[in-house]
Amino acid sequence: MRSEAPPSTLKYPRVLLKLSGEALAGPKGFGFDFDVIEEFAREINEAVDLGAEVGLVIGGGNIVRGAQLHDMGMDRVSADYMGMLGTVINALALQDVLERRGLETRVMTAIRMEELAEPFIRRRAMRHLESKRTVIFAAGTGNPYFTTDTAAVLRAIQMKADVIIKATNVDGVYSADPKRDPTATRYDEVSYREVMRDELAVMDQTAITLCKENELPLVVLNIHTPGAISRVIRGERVGTLVR
Repeated sequence: MRSEAPPSTLKYPRVLLKLSGEALAGPKGFGFDFDVIEEFAREINEAVDLGAEVGLVIGGGNIVRGAQLHDMGMDRVSADYMGMLGTVINALALQDVLERRGLETRVMTAIRMEELAEPFIRRRAMRHLESKRTVIFAAGTGNPYFTTDTAAVLRAIQMKADVIIKATNVDGVYSADPKRDPTATRYDEVSYREVMRDELAVMDQTAITLCKENELPLVVLNIHTPGAISRVIRGERVGTLVR
């Protein structure tokens, strides 16, 4: 294990990492790809070894997406609650992989289910982070109509995180979808105002507004780039910085 760096040497000593549920599925697109989860766990492990305090929010799209169920005719509130339960399943899966690597973790849920995880209590979550436990925040905000992007920003603000890192399958923020438009331009840095004005696909508008109002920097990067998270924490420029 790498020796722990003093937190004072880190640009971002406390980070909130946002992972999509689809990322856990890998190329299969559904369920779990444990080779991919091990890859993510290795990146998180490296960040913890640096001395960073790490919180995580994971989506549930590899299991169920509330918006899709709603489009199929299901009641929106019920569909969103099903999506929240999917995030809990993902949190437990990631917790297992992280703990097998020797990390101490806690899963905290916005919906009470004490048999599986701790309820989210802000002061307790802060204490876990200060004790170098990796905290996985599950069940979104606990309320329908809010995405896990919004939940990630909310938890980052509540935990007084120095940065929120959105780990995706692309290497930053583009002017258009780079898979559809080969002329799309990647930004090294972009403002929240530009993201909202140009409707760039970063996070939903509620999440972006929360970031802007609380002056919370956001880094969008490719989770499959080895060492990318650790490099951001040390202050290197990786992906796209939104502020």
